[in-house]
Amino acid sequence: MTHVSRPELGAAAWRKSSYSNQAGGDCVEVADGFTGIVPVRDSKNPHHPALIVSDGAWGAFVGSLK
Repeated sequence: MTHVSRPELGAAAWRKSSYSNQAGGDCVEVADGFTGIVPVRDSKNPHHPALIVSDGAWGAFVGSLK
């Protein structure tokens, strides 16, 4: 496992999953624009800490959902 420093996410532009709905369903948000990592958070609890995953792991995760 590689350790990376935690990025500053205060100004991150978060986007919701395309599968989210307006009724407050379970959603994740991701922030783009970070080299080598993908910050992920729960849209219902945006002030809780985000998970930071490698871009390779995120790509494998998304690919497995298709």
